[in-house]
Amino acid sequence: MDLKLGTDVASAAEIAAADAVLGVPQEGWRGGVRTEVGLRTGAGGLAVRERRNELLPALHSINDRMGWISPGAVNYLAQRLDVAPAEIFGVASFYGLFSMHERAARQVHVCIDLACQMEGAVVPAGAHSSPCLGLCERAPAALVIETGTAPRQAVIGNATPSQIEVAIAGAWPDPEADVVLATPGLGPNGLGAAGIGAAGMGTAGLGTADPGSRAVPRLPLLSRIGVVDPTSLDSYRSHGGYTALRQAIARGPNAVIREVLDSGLVGRGGAAFPTGRKWEAVSRQPARPHYVVCNADESEPGTFKDRVLMEGDPFALVEAMTIAGFATGAEVGIVYLRGEYPRANDRLKNAVVQARARGLLGTNILGSGLNFDVEIFRGAGAYICGEETAIFNSIEGFRGEPRNKPPFPVESGLFGKPTVVNNVETLLNVLTIVREGAAAYTAVGTASSPGTKLFCVSGGVNFPGVYEVVFGATLRELIDLAGGLRVGRSLQAVLLGGAAGMFVRPDELDLPLTFEDTRSAGVTLGSGVIMVLDDRVDLPRFLQRVAAFFRDESCGQCVPCRVGTVRQEEAVARMITGATAADRELLDDLGQVMKDASICGLGQTAANAIESAIKRLGVFA
Repeated sequence: MDLKLGTDVASAAEIAAADAVLGVPQEGWRGGVRTEVGLRTGAGGLAVRERRNELLPALHSINDRMGWISPGAVNYLAQRLDVAPAEIFGVASFYGLFSMHERAARQVHVCIDLACQMEGAVVPAGAHSSPCLGLCERAPAALVIETGTAPRQAVIGNATPSQIEVAIAGAWPDPEADVVLATPGLGPNGLGAAGIGAAGMGTAGLGTADPGSRAVPRLPLLSRIGVVDPTSLDSYRSHGGYTALRQAIARGPNAVIREVLDSGLVGRGGAAFPTGRKWEAVSRQPARPHYVVCNADESEPGTFKDRVLMEGDPFALVEAMTIAGFATGAEVGIVYLRGEYPRANDRLKNAVVQARARGLLGTNILGSGLNFDVEIFRGAGAYICGEETAIFNSIEGFRGEPRNKPPFPVESGLFGKPTVVNNVETLLNVLTIVREGAAAYTAVGTASSPGTKLFCVSGGVNFPGVYEVVFGATLRELIDLAGGLRVGRSLQAVLLGGAAGMFVRPDELDLPLTFEDTRSAGVTLGSGVIMVLDDRVDLPRFLQRVAAFFRDESCGQCVPCRVGTVRQEEAVARMITGATAADRELLDDLGQVMKDASICGLGQTAANAIESAIKRLGVFA
C-alpha cells in the first residue's frame, strides 16, 4: 500500500528499539537495506499487516528508549508494519504514558486523583500531574520513569514534596522502601502502614453475614501475601501452589466448568457477570483458537487490589489462567497489565519464566497433553482499556476504543475469536473453587453473594489497605477493620465503588456489602472501592476532580460521552462558585443521556458519583 511517509527519518537508536520487538527488517520496503530486486518488487504485505498487534509493544520500546515517539519513529514503524503513519500517530497519542513531544529522560509523575487529593498531593516544579497510579493505600503517590538503554520505573508511596524533588533531581527511589507486607492473621493493629489487610483472619464472626456462626477459617485470596516469596515457584508450591491445576486436569474441563458454575462466582471487576457462564460459552464455540485475557488494567481511582495480588502472589494468577485455558480450550493467555505497575510487571514476568522452565506453561503441561502459555502485555495509560472490548483493540494495535456489542467476546473477542475476559481477583477465586469444591465455596457469604470479597479501603482511615471479608460484612465493619477514622476527624461520606460509584451517608454504614443489598440500597459495589471522606475533604472540589477524570479518560468515540463529560465538568465548576437550578437540571439531563446512549460503561457511569452526591448528600443544595 502507498503509506505516504513524511520526510522525517528515525535515528539509529529508534530503529534499534523498534527492531528489538519487530526483528531485523528483511527487505527495503520495510526499512531494510534496499537491493536492485527489492526496488522493483515487494512481497508479504498481508503477512506484515497481520503483525499489527506488535505495534503497542514497539511503541513502548521506543518510548522507553527515547522518552518520546518522534515523527521519524512513526515513519519507521509505518514501514515495518505496513500501517499508515496517521494511524500509528492516532494510536500512540491515545495513551497517557506515551509522548509525541521530546521530554527529559527522567520523568516524575505525581498523582492528583481522589485518594492523593485527599492527602494533600503537591506537584512540584519539574514534575508531571498524573491520574490515579493505583497506590491509593499509600497516598500521595508518584511514579518515576527513567528512559534510555536501560529504562526503569519505580513508585514512591506516602510521597512527600521533598522526596519528589529529590527524585526529580536524579536520586532513584528504593524499590522496596514503600512496601511492608503484613503477616496473614494479624488484625488492623498489626498492619501498621503495611497497606495490605489480612484483617479478619482468625477473628470469629468478622465479615460474615451472620456474625459468630459462620466465621472464616482463613482468607483464600490473601493467605499467601507476605508468607510466600513472590519470586520463587518453589515457595509458592510449598504453600499449596499448583494443587488446583493438578486437580483440574484430573477431573477434566467439563467438571471444572461445572464447579465454577455451581460456585456462583461472578466477576469482581464491577459488572458481576457469572464467570462459569462465560467459560461454558467459550468452551462450546467451534471457532479456534480460543483466548483467555486477564484484565489487569485496574485504573479506577481507589482500586488497587489486583496490584496487591500480582505483586504478592503472581504464580497464583499464572496457575489460575492455566486452569481457565484448560477448561475453555484456549492455548494462549494474555495478561493486559496496567502500564503504571512496574513491580507487578517484574513479578509476573518472573513467574511466567519460572513456570515455563518447569513445564507448568508451554506444551504438554504436567504430561497431560495440555498446551497453554501466558504473555504479559503492557498497557500504556488509558482507563478505558479496562473495558473488555477496548482491551482487544489495544492488544490488536488499534486505539483502545470499546466495540459495539453484540457480538459478545465469548463469540468474537480477541482477533475475532472466542475469548474469556476475567480480572485478577475473579481468576484467583477459581483456585479455591477447584481445590475445595463449589459446596465449600458457597458455605460462606450469602446465597446471592457467595465467597469472599476484596475491598480497597483508602482515605481518612488509620490503616488503608486491601481487606478480605466474607460477603455480608457491613461497611461499618470494613472501616473498623481499617482502624476507623483518624483521631479528631468525623465522617462526611463514603464513596463506594470508586469514581464510577456512589456515595453512602454516615447513617448508612450498617449496609451489608453484598451485590443484592447494595443494589437494593441504590448503590453499587463496583470493583470494591471504599473511599472514606472525613471532614477535611472539600466535597465540591472532590466532585470536580471526578468530573475531570471522566473528561480526560473518555475515549471520544461516542458523542454522549465525549461531549457529556466535558459539559458535566463545566457545570460542576460553575456550581462550585454558585449553584443554580439550571445547572442542576443540566446535570440531570447529561447524566441520563450518558447512561442511555453511551457505548460503554465509562459514559454510562460517569455521572454516578456526582448525581449521588447531589441527591444523597445534598451537595450544591
